[in-house]
Amino acid sequence: MKSIKITYFVKLFFCLFLLSVQNIKAQRKIDTDSLLSVIIQDMKTDHPDYQQNIQRALLGKKLAPDYLDFHLVLGRNYDLTKIKDSARYYYKYVIDKNPVYEDAFLYLINMDIEEEKYEEGLIITNKAIDLYPNSKPFQLRRIAIYALQGDTENELKYVKSVRLKFPHDPDIEQRLYLLYNKINYDRIGAYYNVTTIDRSGVGPWHLVSVDYLRQRLWGSIIGRVNYARRRSSDTIMSTGLQLEAESYIFSKKNNYSFINVAFSAADAFPKVRLAYSYFRNFKKGWEADLGARYIIMQDNSDLKTLNIGVGKYLGSYWLNLRTYIQKDSPSLTFTSRYYFNTKYDYITLMTGYGTSPDDRTTAAQYDRRVFLNSYRLSAGFATLVKTHYIIGILITDNEQEYKKDKFQRELNFAFSLQYKF
Repeated sequence: MKSIKITYFVKLFFCLFLLSVQNIKAQRKIDTDSLLSVIIQDMKTDHPDYQQNIQRALLGKKLAPDYLDFHLVLGRNYDLTKIKDSARYYYKYVIDKNPVYEDAFLYLINMDIEEEKYEEGLIITNKAIDLYPNSKPFQLRRIAIYALQGDTENELKYVKSVRLKFPHDPDIEQRLYLLYNKINYDRIGAYYNVTTIDRSGVGPWHLVSVDYLRQRLWGSIIGRVNYARRRSSDTIMSTGLQLEAESYIFSKKNNYSFINVAFSAADAFPKVRLAYSYFRNFKKGWEADLGARYIIMQDNSDLKTLNIGVGKYLGSYWLNLRTYIQKDSPSLTFTSRYYFNTKYDYITLMTGYGTSPDDRTTAAQYDRRVFLNSYRLSAGFATLVKTHYIIGILITDNEQEYKKDKFQRELNFAFSLQYKF
């Protein structure tokens, strides 16, 4: 009987001991979870206390050494306080213990990019891609590292492969378009535009251009010669040449500038045309531009224009809205393109109101047309043939006011042929 009582008390004590241990563990779990929550909430505030968060995380790590979230927030707070060696240690610790923490990979890769340790960053990125092949952020980091290394060839090759995995993604489409603008190549081209006018005795107008483009990693430069001949009542109204040069200059972050200069002594063109625009790229396929145009006509009158534009990649579509703010009469142009292969393969549709200072076909009459109404619609396509030839066609219907409440229909047929080498 006595032995039974002893056995009973031993079992009871053992059960109470197990229950107390479980309660302690549960309490500790609650305490560490609460502590982690406090750290995370503080990091989301406008003025986080990083040093206090580090102390809290060190305490949490001591209470629960296998709780990797404390190691991760330790790394993040050290990272944000520029204690990079400690941050790197904790990021690597988390990855080594349990690679399920994608954030640890991202933070470590971002550190490597920030510190220009591109080779190390590429190793970690490749490891992350092997573990998470469908994670777009890691794919974009690899592309970014190639770009920062100036390895355009591998960057383009990898962007093309990622595009197959993420078709119609605006970030990928935007980067691919910018990369095509950085490939080293030369191009010669010819352009012809004929304008027919439904008003008796007016037209046709002809515009012919030949140009040479040289494109390199820094950007591109184009030299162009334009020839115009405009007829009226079977006589030549104006004719002559214009010399033109333009350039696109890229910065490190894929932002770029556009510069254009043109001169002519013929009444078929303005005397001087100066143009500048700055383009800035944003995330999710957005782009914005701001620029100015300055035109001196043959009679020495001048016109100044401010232009503002915004563009967006929606899958394989590129949409752009640009306005020209000019005296008394604004101009607005909306452009849409659908790219189906390279940047040279697309279908385009454009519509607009008012006269644009960038329209070469009506440049000689810009000072008069800028005060008149016009409504236009354009459709066309371009395609790359056998890797070298670029063929383009654009048809425009322009309902142009030539005097108050009197309109004429102008049909433009434009053809271009370029050879890329």
